Amino acid sequence: MHSTLTKPILLFALLAAIPSAASAATATTSFTVSATVADSCTVSAAALDFGAYTVASDSAATTTVTVTCTNGTTYHVALDDGGSFTTTRRMTDGTSFLEYELYKNAGHSIRWGNTDATDVDGTGAGSAQALTVYGLVPSGQFMAAGSYTDTINVTVTYP
Repeated sequence: MHSTLTKPILLFALLAAIPSAASAATATTSFTVSATVADSCTVSAAALDFGAYTVASDSAATTTVTVTCTNGTTYHVALDDGGSFTTTRRMTDGTSFLEYELYKNAGHSIRWGNTDATDVDGTGAGSAQALTVYGLVPSGQFMAAGSYTDTINVTVTYP
């Protein structure tokens, strides 16, 4: 005659013989994760259109230079003097010249140029930063009718 006690004892002995996960051996290690974020900048610019010039009044217009630099990267934005090869900016129709100037402020008093004293400084935010260029064609220039153009080169210098 078997006792009703025998079955639970056998079950307990059987369960005790199965190794538990808590007693399993393990090994660990670690590794380094790294990356280098380089200083970088990109730049784009929209056209500056003064529209129809009349000799009787100044013609003002604006455009945008957009700079995107790595967060914390310092930069300088310089505008050259265009194709006139002088320190006076001039548009041409191929024969005549129409003088204009580019400024850092709406009051047209701070020239935007390509030297440390006249360029625009900034610090990258990791997203696009729009910089306004204020253009002015002074009145009083008696020019032949035609289409006048110039090309300004934008240079962004960063570390």
